[in-house]
Amino acid sequence: MDTSEYRPLLLGHDSHARISDLSSGAIEEFLENQPVEFRWWPRLIGWESRILWILSGASIVISVFNFMLSFVTLMFSGHLGATELAGASIASVGIQGLAYGIMLGMASALQTVCGQAYGAKKYSAMGIVLQRAIILHLGAAVLLTFVYWYSGTILKAIGQADSTAEQGQVFSRGLILQLYAFAIACPMRRFLQAQNIVNPLAYMSVGVFLLHILLSWLVVYVLDYGLLGAALTLSLSWWILVILNGLYILLSPSCKETWTGFSIKSFKGVWPYFKLTVASAVMLCLEIWYNQGLVIIAGLLPNPTIALDSISICMNYFSWDIEFMLGLSAAASVRVSNELGAGHPRVAKFSVLVVTGTSIIISLIFSVIILIFKVELSKLFTTDSSVIEAVSGLTPLLAISVFLNGIQPILSGVAIGSGWQALVAYVNLATYYIIGLPIGCVLGFKTSLQVAGIWWGMVIGVLLQTITLIILTARTNWNVEVEKAADRLKKSAEDETQDFVADV
Repeated sequence: MDTSEYRPLLLGHDSHARISDLSSGAIEEFLENQPVEFRWWPRLIGWESRILWILSGASIVISVFNFMLSFVTLMFSGHLGATELAGASIASVGIQGLAYGIMLGMASALQTVCGQAYGAKKYSAMGIVLQRAIILHLGAAVLLTFVYWYSGTILKAIGQADSTAEQGQVFSRGLILQLYAFAIACPMRRFLQAQNIVNPLAYMSVGVFLLHILLSWLVVYVLDYGLLGAALTLSLSWWILVILNGLYILLSPSCKETWTGFSIKSFKGVWPYFKLTVASAVMLCLEIWYNQGLVIIAGLLPNPTIALDSISICMNYFSWDIEFMLGLSAAASVRVSNELGAGHPRVAKFSVLVVTGTSIIISLIFSVIILIFKVELSKLFTTDSSVIEAVSGLTPLLAISVFLNGIQPILSGVAIGSGWQALVAYVNLATYYIIGLPIGCVLGFKTSLQVAGIWWGMVIGVLLQTITLIILTARTNWNVEVEKAADRLKKSAEDETQDFVADV
């Protein structure tokens, strides 16, 4: 078919049709007629970018602003003193991060099951699955409570300085209430996202974030409640999120079919769901705990307070970037899986190129900002000149990591959308834990690089993972992936869902 037939639609001349009116099928047919002239590409990129930002916009807001609650708390904690910041940082990474990985991983299983139930129109099953998830999450929270309460002993056992461990225990005990809020909030958020309800969640996240800033200032500066007050304020903000999310589920017409009230049926069929949550948690924890483990290792270096403070400040900015890119990664996963399922290999490949290019541009901008404002960024957390100097020395590594993070999570999202999860899990294990982490330990403890050496190990691990994913993506035969997707779709989503909701 001659590409000139699509000219009115793509250029907007001689037609009232808009780019947003084009279907994936029309784009697939257009791309099939090679070569595509250069003048068409801006319109095609605009079409794909619009879909990308519709999918990722609200998800980015939710991820970033929920993460910023802890970010703001650490900022206020840093102004209490270097030791308080070190204690809060190690507790956030080593203790809170442990729970974060487990809870978030378990919640991803709920999104899978609820998504299948929603697609199979078994709407009432979704409320039952949500209740099962909350039961398991609260059970995990009970077990993790002991870790929070005895965090000081645990931190000392892994080699942290006594002063850092003591402050970390104070902070961790203040976060016990947040642990239970997180156990409820994570499943509720996935429950709503499975129904494509994201904008209300974004509004709630922004509102609670603004309130959290005010409350943190009041508690830390005005009432002078110190580190424990900062932690309790973070817990309170998460409980406000839980209440808002819960009221939306109970009262919104959008959830009237998926939430039918509390039921004893939620206690049935827990075991098969539990097995899925464990698998999901292990996969995600490997990714999350890698960066957090580097902070814990930094606490074992000589002069651990400065080492911890500097790498924790940088890791907080890096985590902010990760949360942003995870939104794009989720969009990439959705786009690729949707187009493969629809039998559109060329649009799937085009989606990969657009989302990767978009993320690289964003990462370049973020990297430049980090290099320009390296001193100002550290002053948000501390006034200690030694820590500020240490952070400034790490910012080139932070900029490199941010740039690589513009490629790696996106390609991971593409891999997930293509069904390569098992392969990527092995790649992560090899590049992160077998190569990157040992190299970082050698450079950190056996050379004068110290904390920078630990970070170089992380950079090397992420670089190797990124290169591997680029090779996998470049060698992909998208027509074959379409055939694989078609084979997978022959297995009814409803049958898979019934394994978990048969008792509903």
